Amino acid sequence: MKTLFVACRVTDLDRSLDFYTALGYVELGTVDVGDGSRLVILKFPGEPAASLELVHRPVGGHVDVGSGFDHLAIQVDALAATLERLTGAGLEPGPVQYPGGPHGPKTSWLTDPDGYRIELVEWPPGHPDGITAADFSRAVRRAE
Repeated sequence: MKTLFVACRVTDLDRSLDFYTALGYVELGTVDVGDGSRLVILKFPGEPAASLELVHRPVGGHVDVGSGFDHLAIQVDALAATLERLTGAGLEPGPVQYPGGPHGPKTSWLTDPDGYRIELVEWPPGHPDGITAADFSRAVRRAE
């Protein structure tokens, strides 16, 4: 088994699509589910399949993110270039942070129009894509 995608309800579909396409996602497809509700499936250009679904249900009213969802993490190749591109597109990413110290990953945070938090992550040179069990063994070694 594997995770297919994450789905997020959105209040204003056009505003959310503007945000996520500025982030770099491209539209893979749209499903009209009736009552003015639509599902828009997105992916990054380098991904083989969908990774995010925007769920727009106008009859449900304004989206309240609540306290259960924490954030969506997105891996980027070059954080500085990504932040420059996002700022140029009118988005407001936060400052670069180094949560693992100066030799660990670089991160920056931004928030989508509905309040969903997004963490942008640039791995240090030589780090494989994604998070693996090796990352946790490194964390244990740092803590000792």
